Amino acid sequence: MPTELDNTLDAIMDKLVAPGGPAETVPFARHGVTMPAFKNAPPSLAHYFAHYCNEHRDSEFLVDAGCRLTFGEAYDAARHVAAGLLSRHKLVKGDRVGIAARNSANWIVAYMGITMAGGCAALVNGFSTGEEMADAIRMVNCRLVLADRKRAERLEGTAHGATILSLGHDCNPADGLEAVWGDAAATALPTLTPDDYATLLYTSGSTGRSKGAYSDHRGVMNGTMSYVVQSLMALTYMQGKGEAPSLQPTALVSVPLFHVTGEVPVFLQSFALGRKLVLMKKWDAGEALRLIEAEKVTYFTGVPLMSYEMATHPDREKYDTSTCTSFAAGGAPRPTDHVEKIHKAFPGGFPLLGYGLTETNAIGCGNFNENYLAKPTSTGKASRPLVDMAILDEAGNKLPDGEVGEICIRTVANFLGYWDNREATKEAFTDDMYFRTGDLGRLDEDGYLFIVDRKKDIIIRGGENISCLEVEEAIYAHDAIAECSVFGLPDDRYGEIVGAVYQTKDGASLSEADLAAFLETKLPPFKRPAHIWQETDSLPRLGTQKIDRRTLRTKYAALHAGT
Repeated sequence: MPTELDNTLDAIMDKLVAPGGPAETVPFARHGVTMPAFKNAPPSLAHYFAHYCNEHRDSEFLVDAGCRLTFGEAYDAARHVAAGLLSRHKLVKGDRVGIAARNSANWIVAYMGITMAGGCAALVNGFSTGEEMADAIRMVNCRLVLADRKRAERLEGTAHGATILSLGHDCNPADGLEAVWGDAAATALPTLTPDDYATLLYTSGSTGRSKGAYSDHRGVMNGTMSYVVQSLMALTYMQGKGEAPSLQPTALVSVPLFHVTGEVPVFLQSFALGRKLVLMKKWDAGEALRLIEAEKVTYFTGVPLMSYEMATHPDREKYDTSTCTSFAAGGAPRPTDHVEKIHKAFPGGFPLLGYGLTETNAIGCGNFNENYLAKPTSTGKASRPLVDMAILDEAGNKLPDGEVGEICIRTVANFLGYWDNREATKEAFTDDMYFRTGDLGRLDEDGYLFIVDRKKDIIIRGGENISCLEVEEAIYAHDAIAECSVFGLPDDRYGEIVGAVYQTKDGASLSEADLAAFLETKLPPFKRPAHIWQETDSLPRLGTQKIDRRTLRTKYAALHAGT
């Protein structure tokens, strides 16, 4: 049965979506399929930035090691970047402009400037190797790439075809973005429409090679406004309880901005909320606790391990974290026992969990507060009013509640397709425009989603997608390997880590340590197997003669748990 909180939130949302309400929707047709879109969504990111940076112009927005910027100052800096891209680098509407850098205030200003100038911001995975980044840049024909020193060094000697422009950190935007700085007063911005390209994010597919998922301004704005509406619903609920917040909303940014979680619900949503962003150079639980106290952080989101590390940190009691009332996570389910531990460690706050994908511009469903504590293994209910979530069988038919099938999401916020990859784009959607997530799940009688397994051979390690096939290809590159299989192993810290099992060719010798050393030259650290086992017998196979990855994962997860 629906909980009291479910009924209360539904009643609030009913008022928000009513005619004349802030979340009123209008029908929008894509490929002949009609779906709801927000009536009042800004036409583009440029309109969105201009409006809310003016609304909150004097409020603090970005807190970084090298600078502190108000909304007005950030917009002014982005306006200069847009002018430089247009006047100095002759950017044409729709050009893909890459950002290859760690989190910083200047990353955010660069993103704003690119999209305001009419460019399509291509968010390169900064954890990747030089060759992987070069492949991503080349795949979508980026003409320009803003890269910080470390990523620029990795790209040296690779064939990417782009002009690399310097992006500096820990300094004011005029210095860190000098390579794209222009005269804002003398340069007019283009007129953007909802149909213009806005962003391109990279997603790891089952083939192992990244794909570029591109979206128009309509999709990104509706995805962003979906989160804004969820926040408005939560605020209305808190006001009804007499617990309306008195502090400026403030989020600690600990997830990469090139991931959709960092981009949409954390970064982009903040403009409408007037929310301050406190940026971390790299994750450190002790530093996060310090920043929560120093900057009066009210909201935290990260991969599941991050909240848990803060909750169990030996110095937690030294810091006042009472301002932080939300501890959100995405990317992978939290272990059930973590949920209660987080709530006990931060009694004034609640753990939250969301489910969304790069291809859905992060929206899908959410589970929070008492509902999350009651159903900690669920990722929650579909986000109203945009998300149409269905569990489909292989033929695309909807399954009844309780039956396991593929989780599919239909929404105006879904991406348009994979860049220059029509086949993958076609396979990603049903004929009636549901996006096939590749995840297996079921809905209970209350509409709560429970993820059961993944169809795609993907490991999610601390929020990073790792293709099993990519790691297997690296292992097969060793001449001694006859066959191998890669799978995820449960881990309290990262959610999952990489496990691998292999068999050598007849007469060949290769120790587990030697294989691990070999993979150091083939894979970046986060993709390397944390545990490797050698098998003397042939690996188990399915009736199709494919290696039975699930059986191997079950066997070695049990061995791993017993170590």
